[in-house]
Amino acid sequence: MTAGLHLMISTPSSVLVELPDAISVRAEDASGGFGILPGHADFLTVLPASVVRWRDGAGEAHYCAQGGGIFTVTGGNRVLVACRQGTLGDDLSTLEAQVQAMRAAGIDADRAARVAQTRLHANAVRQLMRLLRDGSGADALIQPGEGLS
Repeated sequence: MTAGLHLMISTPSSVLVELPDAISVRAEDASGGFGILPGHADFLTVLPASVVRWRDGAGEAHYCAQGGGIFTVTGGNRVLVACRQGTLGDDLSTLEAQVQAMRAAGIDADRAARVAQTRLHANAVRQLMRLLRDGSGADALIQPGEGLS
């Protein structure tokens, strides 16, 4: 019989799971869901907010909702998941709802960042236009080849 997978799921502040005899691990990345069995080739991928699933030595399923991270397989039997945040649980539907909330929060944060970036860009363009229109601020613009002193 092939040795099991050594699974470790960790956040920056704690180790959530350290299991020396997982039978299988399932996760998903940008290309879709995938499964890992003992003997898998070395592998590295980025995980979005999602639920990582595994079966322990007794065949029982376990779950971890994680907020995005790195998934690696080394040596055919060592699976490491380093994530920003994670929550263990046995109720898959609750964890999937939590992941949906994480994804929605990420979309909202991205949207807010794009709005802030657009505002900064528009303000910079307005300031440049004002300086060029007035002519009085032309000396304040740095000429090519000049540095800040």
